[in-house]
Amino acid sequence: MRIRGSAKERLKMVARAQLLPLLGLMALLLGLSGCALLAASPRVAPPAVTTAAPQPAAPGRAGGEAGLPSVADVAAAVRPAVVSITTRDLALDFFLQPIQQEGAGSGVIFDAAGYIITNNHVIENARNIQVSLPDGRTFDRATVVGRDPLTDLAVLKVQGSNLPAAKLGDSDRLRVGDWVIAIGNALSLEGGPTVTAGVVGALGRSIQESTGAVLDDLIQTDAAINPGNSGGPLINLQGEVVGVNTAIDTRGQGIGFAISVNSARPILDQLVQNGRVVRAFMGVRVSMMTPAIASQLRTSVTEGVVIVSVQRGAPAAAVGLQPSDVITKLEGRAVKTTRELQATIRQKKPGDRLQVTYLRDGREQTATLTLEEMPGGR
Repeated sequence: MRIRGSAKERLKMVARAQLLPLLGLMALLLGLSGCALLAASPRVAPPAVTTAAPQPAAPGRAGGEAGLPSVADVAAAVRPAVVSITTRDLALDFFLQPIQQEGAGSGVIFDAAGYIITNNHVIENARNIQVSLPDGRTFDRATVVGRDPLTDLAVLKVQGSNLPAAKLGDSDRLRVGDWVIAIGNALSLEGGPTVTAGVVGALGRSIQESTGAVLDDLIQTDAAINPGNSGGPLINLQGEVVGVNTAIDTRGQGIGFAISVNSARPILDQLVQNGRVVRAFMGVRVSMMTPAIASQLRTSVTEGVVIVSVQRGAPAAAVGLQPSDVITKLEGRAVKTTRELQATIRQKKPGDRLQVTYLRDGREQTATLTLEEMPGGR
C-alpha cells in the first residue's frame, strides 16, 4: 500500500508541474510494477543483499565457461537415460461407464539391464505402463519390479539392448547453493525430455503428500519442476543423479522437492532384490518433546521423543513400554527428534535387538526389544 501511495503522490507532483504527456508512460510503468509485486509472495520477506557477499558463478553455456561444466553438455550426457512414462487405467465416468484414463510421468534408467527409477504415484493402480526413450524406442508393457508407497518410490524394468544408464551420485555431498539440473517429461510435451537448471535451496526438507505419506530428507530446488516431471532425475554438474523429482509447492514460486538419492538407494536395492521393502517395526507412535508436553508430564526433560501410543502385541509392548514414556537414547546414543528415532530403526532389520533408554516418572530405565517386520511391508 505504501508503494502505491507514493506512486500517486509522484503522479500528483507531475500533474502540478504540467507534465501531462508523461502520465500515460508513468501509468504504464506503474502497471508493470504492480504485476511484479503481485507475483511475489506477500508473506515472505525478500532476502537481504549485500555488496560484500560474493555471488555464485552460474554454469557455463559452453564447456569451461565460469569454471563450471556446461549445462548443455551435462544434460546431453544424461538425457538419453531419462524416459517418458505413460500409464493407462480404467475409471468410471459421470454415468458410471468405464473410460480409459491416461497419466504421464518420468523416470531414469539407472542400470543397463533396464531398471528404471520413478515415483510410486506415477504408476500406482496403472493397468498398462508404456516407457519411451529419447532415441525413439518405445516399450509398451514395462514390468513393475516393486513399489514403496511410504517413500513414493518404484522400480520398473524394460527388456532392451544397449540401454543408456545414468550414474547414481552421492547426495550427502550436496551443499545449499550448488547448481542442479532437472530433466523430465514436463507437461508431456513432444520432442523429448525438458531440461531446467537451478540451485539447491535447502536440504533435509520434509513434506506430506496428498496420499498422507510423509517424505523426509528431501532436496529443495528452484530448478523448474512441472506436472510430468515426477520420477525424473535431479542431477549435479558431474552428470550424476542426486535426487528423484517428486513434488512442487503450489503456494510458492520455484519451490520443488526431490527425494535424495542416498535415501532412495537402499529402497531401490530392496525393490530390485525382493520386490518390496522389508522394514523393522517397534510398534509405537511418538511425538517430539515440547515445553507444553514437558509441562503436562511434569518433567524437567526438554529433549527426547515421547511415546503417544503402543500397539498391542508389538515389540515395544512386549518389553513394557507405555504411553508418556520419554525415549532419550537408542543403543546408548542420544535421541532428540522423531526423525533420529526413525533413522535409527530404518538401519535395523527384523530380528535385530534394540536397546531403548527411557524416562518414566523421572527415573531412567532401559529395555532391550527385538524388532519385528512392519505389517504390510510398510
